[in-house]
Amino acid sequence: MTIREILKMGDVRLLRVAPPVTQFDTDDLHLLISDMFDTMQAVDGAGLAAPQIGVALQVVIFGTDAPNLRYPDAPQVPRTVLLNPLITPLSPQEESDWEGCLSVPGLRGVVPRFSHIRYTGFDQYGDPIDRTVAGFHARVVQHECDHLIGKLYPMRIRDFAQFGYTEVLFPGLDASKDD
Repeated sequence: MTIREILKMGDVRLLRVAPPVTQFDTDDLHLLISDMFDTMQAVDGAGLAAPQIGVALQVVIFGTDAPNLRYPDAPQVPRTVLLNPLITPLSPQEESDWEGCLSVPGLRGVVPRFSHIRYTGFDQYGDPIDRTVAGFHARVVQHECDHLIGKLYPMRIRDFAQFGYTEVLFPGLDASKDD
C-alpha cells in the first residue's frame, strides 16, 4: 500500500496538459493505478487524476459508495479506471452543484457541469469503455478529466459568492477531505 502526496493548487504541474497513455497492461501502469486507489481511499476521495500525484498521464480513477461522507446525498458511482478519456456532452443542459477537490483542500464552490454526457476511453488493460451517464456520476467524471487538461474546479466557477471554506459553508463536514 503506497499513499502518494497530493499536489495542491499553485503547483504548476497541476496546470499542464497530460499526454495519453500509450502502453496498456504494464507493471508500471498497474502500480500507478494501485497507488492512486490507495491514495484516494486514504483520504476518502471520490476520484483522483494522475496529475494530482505528479504523474503526467491521462489516467483517472473514481468511484464512491453510497452514502459518501462528503457527499451524503449523492448516489453511488461505480469504481472505474479510465485512461485517455473523451467526454461528449449529450445536451447543452448544465447543472450547478457544490464541488471540492483534494488539490484544493478545505474549499468548496458551485460549478456548472453538463448534466448528461457520454464518456469513452480505455481501462488499464486497453479494453474500451463507453458509458452514458448523468447527474453526480457525470459531474465526477468531468471534474477528474479536467485535471488532465490542467483545469481545477475554481477555474469553472461563475459566481464567487458561491465559493468558500467547507467548514463555514457546511459545518460538520470534514474539510480536510475534499474532492
